[in-house]
Amino acid sequence: MPQADPLKHVKWRKSSFSGGSNGGGGDCVETAALPDGRIAVRNSKTPEAGTVFFTRAEMAAWLAGVKAGEFDDLGA
Repeated sequence: MPQADPLKHVKWRKSSFSGGSNGGGGDCVETAALPDGRIAVRNSKTPEAGTVFFTRAEMAAWLAGVKAGEFDDLGA
């Protein structure tokens, strides 16, 4: 018997900066807080391609690095 999709009822969120105005054609990352405390991340244009899961501590470290400019070279 197939298992139910654990992500079926989560609320996905995209940045308010997503959309066609940045030259990305609306491509964006979506995130969702899961009931078990993890954070799910996927590509909004191809959600069927898969989801990556992070703990809250991992996401906090990533966000701190983003805010500190550590990943600025990855942006457009």
